[in-house]
Amino acid sequence: MIPRTIYAELWKELSSQKEMVFLTGPRQVGKTTLAKEMALSFTNNLYYNWDIIENKKQLIEEPTFFQNINRIDESKPLIIFDEIHKYQNWKNYLKGIYDQFKDDYIFLVSGSGRLDVYQKGGDSLAGRYFLFRLFPFTIAELSPHKRNIEQVLKEPLKGFDLNDIEQTEKKWKMLFNYGGFPEPFTKATETFYTRWSNNYHRQVIREDIRNFAQIKKIDAIETLFSLLPRKVGNPLSINNLAEDIQISFDSVKNWLRLFESLYLIFRIAPWTKKINRAILKEKKLYLFNYPFIQESGARFENMVALELMRAIANWNDYGFGSFGLHYIRNKEKEEVDFLIANNQKPFLLLEAKFSEDSTAKSLLSLQNTLHVPAVQLVNKKGVFKYLKNGKENLLIVSASRWLSSLP
Repeated sequence: MIPRTIYAELWKELSSQKEMVFLTGPRQVGKTTLAKEMALSFTNNLYYNWDIIENKKQLIEEPTFFQNINRIDESKPLIIFDEIHKYQNWKNYLKGIYDQFKDDYIFLVSGSGRLDVYQKGGDSLAGRYFLFRLFPFTIAELSPHKRNIEQVLKEPLKGFDLNDIEQTEKKWKMLFNYGGFPEPFTKATETFYTRWSNNYHRQVIREDIRNFAQIKKIDAIETLFSLLPRKVGNPLSINNLAEDIQISFDSVKNWLRLFESLYLIFRIAPWTKKINRAILKEKKLYLFNYPFIQESGARFENMVALELMRAIANWNDYGFGSFGLHYIRNKEKEEVDFLIANNQKPFLLLEAKFSEDSTAKSLLSLQNTLHVPAVQLVNKKGVFKYLKNGKENLLIVSASRWLSSLP
């Protein structure tokens, strides 16, 4: 298994500041493996999984069972609660043990659903934990050398050429073909990926969604999900989807939120500030399992979106700023695929082009409006151009080359 170094470092940072840390992310992305790796840095540790029948019984009969751990020394034990959010009273349980035992233990809580969506109503866990998200492998995680965040914030277009170009390109092609989920990526065969992908979506929809929301119309949900790969990279019209599958608008809206909660999809909102005649449209859609997308250009854009989402999620979790990922589209049909903002201010424009290394006109125009650096990422080997756009700087570069050093 490939070591997930950037997440182990983030965990150490967060756990040094808060006694309870939540680890969340898609099913089969490696959360349990990572949690057990983290346990190795603690002399005293205990792994608990709600899905194991004996573990369920143990918690119900003796809620503070972890006190019985046989310690090797006097150091604080790490207690790992895996999939505990499936326990009906999990939030109150964690609140209670945190308030009582935070000085004596470190708690790591992992789960395949978004643990933070459960904060609505009842006793909130807000203020008692830090959360970080585990993503499928990205080219930056698979590359040994990365810039630090200070370098990126100061000069995002420079200092990125840190990794072996040939090896980076090879890993990028593997990601394009098999995605970043650990098992299909390491197996690296088309037949295994196809079997894994079909089974993965079936499990999440028929098991996790049914357990999560007690929805009966599973066939309609599967139909909805089957339509989404063709919608990637475009503003998603819920009305159109509702008409396509003859389901109410509210049902489709709620099901899309469920897909987000279980890390099947993610969406990014339009950026409208300082954009004349900006279109207040729907969010753009992307998948976590992007080889499911047949059209090559859309799959490439999805890869870039996931790379950027992983990066800004980590920056936010570290506390480096308040970063957001957006897209831009106006009534003149000018569009840029991505805008990274920090503290509600534009920071960097990015355009994803599958094969074109000539400058995108919309990127030039909107860069002159926002006055920020811009990058055009190309899914082609050996592209590296620095250009001037009036007073602004623009980089056209092979996607794998620039993305590989993102912290």
